[in-house]
Amino acid sequence: MTFTLTSNDLTDGGQLPDAQVYAKGNVSPHLKWSGAPEGTKSFAITCYDPDAPTGSGFWHWTVANIPADVNELEAGAGSPDGKLPAGAIQGRTDFGQAGFGGAAPPAGHGPHRYIFTVFAVDTDRLEVGADDSGAVYGFNLHFHTLAKASITGIYENKG
Repeated sequence: MTFTLTSNDLTDGGQLPDAQVYAKGNVSPHLKWSGAPEGTKSFAITCYDPDAPTGSGFWHWTVANIPADVNELEAGAGSPDGKLPAGAIQGRTDFGQAGFGGAAPPAGHGPHRYIFTVFAVDTDRLEVGADDSGAVYGFNLHFHTLAKASITGIYENKG
């Protein structure tokens, strides 16, 4: 079985809905995954913009330690009052705080890709916290990922 990620809110390669734009809704999307490989003990999620004019991209969302028996997050789960599963933790985005931060590219910079990825993880708990950056989450995931699946949304701020 192939590890796959789907969403009621996002279409792979499609326009990112206003709800997932920082100034228009700032709501984390619905995400659902299936086909996790044997040995999966938890899941993690990231949203990353590789097109941000920073030299290192921009982390919009990091979540780790989602229990292995969970296969779906409802829209808005990444909000401060969102419904993340018990034990899950959100990391600090490049906005400087934990939780989902929607698309916010500079005006006139062209289209940006927002890559939502779910990771099947080989440990119950990654050693990450709410103040850790996307780079720290990524470093830990590098050593513990069994499989990953992504959906990419596109957004351009035409100003």
